[in-house]
Amino acid sequence: MLSGSGGPFGCVITKGEEIVGEGFNQVTSSNDPTAHAEVVAIRQACSKLGTYQLKDCVIYTSCEPCPMCLGAIYWARPLRVVYANTREEAAAIAFDDDFIYREIGAAMEDRKIPFVHSPHQLARDLFKEWDEWEGKTLY
Repeated sequence: MLSGSGGPFGCVITKGEEIVGEGFNQVTSSNDPTAHAEVVAIRQACSKLGTYQLKDCVIYTSCEPCPMCLGAIYWARPLRVVYANTREEAAAIAFDDDFIYREIGAAMEDRKIPFVHSPHQLARDLFKEWDEWEGKTLY
């Protein structure tokens, strides 16, 4: 944080007694809006463990995860998440994710960023191919 890497957020992921992933917020230093501490740590842990799921791991994070990190955490499927500060405490220092939480529940036509549904047969064909493919790995 003090080096200018990003906001005041950090994350550690453990498997048993071993730290398998660590991350800190790098949004502004990497010009990557997805470089939140939890996402960085999840990527590192998955790479180290050679898996896309963290079933036997615990995520420790300095703050209640934002909606993006919450989604990444659910995809990673850890045993549990332990967090220090709440999202209300984050909002008090100008990290207010409430807007995004509200947008997630909003109807498509009511969202602040327009989402345009543009169906295409090739996209449907790709989904059908995936559905019928016996070699897929479900996640």
